Amino acid sequence: MPEVSAPFPAGAPCWADLASSDPQRAREFYAGLLGWEAAVSEPGGYADFLHRGSAVAGLMPNSPETAYPDTWTVYLAFGDAAGSADAAAEAGGQVMLDPQQVGTKGSMALLGDPSGGTIGIWQPADHPGFARIDEAGAPVWYELLTSDYPAALRFYRDVFGWETEVLSDTADFRYTTVQSNGRPVAGVMDGAADLPDGIPSHWELYFGHTDVDAAADLAEELGGAVLTPPEDSPYGRMVQLADPTGAAFWLMEAEAD
Repeated sequence: MPEVSAPFPAGAPCWADLASSDPQRAREFYAGLLGWEAAVSEPGGYADFLHRGSAVAGLMPNSPETAYPDTWTVYLAFGDAAGSADAAAEAGGQVMLDPQQVGTKGSMALLGDPSGGTIGIWQPADHPGFARIDEAGAPVWYELLTSDYPAALRFYRDVFGWETEVLSDTADFRYTTVQSNGRPVAGVMDGAADLPDGIPSHWELYFGHTDVDAAADLAEELGGAVLTPPEDSPYGRMVQLADPTGAAFWLMEAEAD
């Protein structure tokens, strides 16, 4: 379903944005790699990335004063941003950014799960979230790599009412999918044995591309980096990249609409 015509169900990923220390360079990089255009910046410098004229992600300046590295943030749909913050605190998480109104677009908050992963909350009003998904040039998957798999699953089930399905439960590979209306919309992977020292639990974002091998070469030409070389998976070929200021993301094989 490339075009989104209905509200996202509660707890499902509905938006993502990039905090970049060099927004102009980010515009140029993602335009070259994914063909995106960036809408005119709003007050504060926030802009939507557009794919075929439809919003597929956001871009905002990352001020040096924040002391945070440039990164992509995934947001979950929720009808009560303030309520999600209260529920997160009760479930052992943290409120990293208090719920706040974003003009007429909606309300947002940033939460920390008990394993250290950061997740955004979006309560939509005028801005419903992604306008296109599941195609080349748009978001196709969202995944939490966590150092405390049981605690993370409990947290997201308790706070967001997730319905989950175990995909694999072996010592080598533990993975659970989040289900919405009978289809998987996100995943949680046990990364306790894989996360390097100093790298906390985190959400990873996947965009669709018709040729990930060519995209890997192009990303380097555009000033980015290949973090994980292109590889085959049961879900298609994929590659992990970083943009010119270090924000990491994945590309996954996908068809153009």
